[in-house]
Amino acid sequence: MSVSRLAKKLKGSEIIKIAGEINELKKQGQKIANLTIGDFDPSLFPIPEALKDGIKKAYDEHNTNYPPADGILPLRENISSYLKNTYALDFNINQILVSCGSRPLIYSAYMALVDPGDKVIYPAPSWNNDHYSSLVGAVPVAVTTSPDNNFMPSAEDLRPHVKGATLLALCSPLNPTGTMFTKKDLEEICDLVLEENSQREPGTKPLYVIYDQIYSMLTFGKHVHYDPVSLRPAMKDYVIYVDGASKCFASTGVRVGWGFGPAEVIEKMKILVMHMGAWAPKPEQFAMAAFLQNKEKVQEFLLGFKLKIQDSLNTIYTAFKQFKEDGLNVDVIEPMGAIYLTLKIDYAGKTTPDGKVLKDSEDINFYLIKEAKAAFVPFSAFGADSSVNWFRASIGACSLTDINEMLPRVKEALLKLK
Repeated sequence: MSVSRLAKKLKGSEIIKIAGEINELKKQGQKIANLTIGDFDPSLFPIPEALKDGIKKAYDEHNTNYPPADGILPLRENISSYLKNTYALDFNINQILVSCGSRPLIYSAYMALVDPGDKVIYPAPSWNNDHYSSLVGAVPVAVTTSPDNNFMPSAEDLRPHVKGATLLALCSPLNPTGTMFTKKDLEEICDLVLEENSQREPGTKPLYVIYDQIYSMLTFGKHVHYDPVSLRPAMKDYVIYVDGASKCFASTGVRVGWGFGPAEVIEKMKILVMHMGAWAPKPEQFAMAAFLQNKEKVQEFLLGFKLKIQDSLNTIYTAFKQFKEDGLNVDVIEPMGAIYLTLKIDYAGKTTPDGKVLKDSEDINFYLIKEAKAAFVPFSAFGADSSVNWFRASIGACSLTDINEMLPRVKEALLKLK
């Protein structure tokens, strides 16, 4: 059967491949500590009670017809207030777009800004930018990052690539690493973008920035979330923010995301979202509008939610630090934000007890799934090379009890490698 050139180029998710392996073992009755999925088990991390009650109320009040293409007015008004109160960002309702989660926002931003053949820059590892670049026919420029800077790109990493580029895709806290921009690094990147745009001819497209801050409320310890416009107000003409309720309120299935940025770009994104039919469900929009207005309930939820996430992240972090001290060839980066921890498990070239040589991060991962009943995601699933033996551990769908039981199994499995 003949399909389009685009369809022929489509690539599936490596995470789905890992999930297939896990499901096969589960069918055999095996219990796997699944730290692969960037989602929440509702039995461990339920949505806020006030939000749940608001959704039920909205259905009872028959708010079940089509919503406006850019989101219901009360929600956009309350998002505007929320942005002012939380980040001191001033965006009007015509600069805000609501959709069913953050994916349609990212995709519509790519579609609204990028022509086939345009250059798109993004760090590797990062989530799905390689796929979105392919979908719009962009020339992708994956900028390799390193653990020396917590896998966050610096201005100097990006500088060789910005000339003539249309889009720079950034995320902080970053999926898959859970690491964040420092104030200095983000300021320098903003200055680089402003410098590049000041040199462009009138009438040409500027260098835009997608700034994905979907995890911005989930930061830990001394780590502070920064955003481009707060640091450099002149960036306001060039930044499209991606945000929403999915992660900060454990509400991935509620499907309420919001983007904000220059009004003329948001208007084009709105039309694209409308054609996709990718608006958030109307009852959930009414419930989210009411919830965001209730500052006390928002803060109460976030306090308990963040403590629970930190407990799981810190448990793995402490264990891997001890593994390293014990002589295992592993490393770990301090948890900073999101629901992810960055692990190094550098056992490529080692031989398993049954004589198989582990060639790369994918082999290491599948060995741990079978031998330790522990599943992570290699950074190769996020655009990094398969020789990079760093992994994402995601704690949203795994209980602290399961994590504590898993860690000795991981150590034992690594000690078996020769």
